[in-house]
Amino acid sequence: MSDELSKVFAALADPTRRDMVARLAVSDATVSQLAEPYDVSIQAVSKHLKVLADAGLVTRTREAQTRPVHLEAEVFDLMTKWIERYRRQAEERYQRLDALLAEMNDGPAASGGEDEQTTKKGKAS
Repeated sequence: MSDELSKVFAALADPTRRDMVARLAVSDATVSQLAEPYDVSIQAVSKHLKVLADAGLVTRTREAQTRPVHLEAEVFDLMTKWIERYRRQAEERYQRLDALLAEMNDGPAASGGEDEQTTKKGKAS
């Protein structure tokens, strides 16, 4: 799983590929359509698509004379599960820290120790 995940994150490390994925999330597109907004060759776009395909993020199908590129949403499930696991762990740590800080802040005030000592000192002066 982590090797597969490493390929996905490595593929998405490039901003051009992330942009292609965002555009493919809207609809399938041909290589020429994907190349339009970039100042690169069709070959360069094809290389980007190969990286995305090797990571399992996209596939190419044949429809009549065109070969549209299709985004494979299942790969995002793998990424989401991995991210969610660590997000939950981080959230649990923050909740424990919040509880500890609340306990530290409420501890002396709840026992009344500080308030009584401050009052006694005030009377003695």
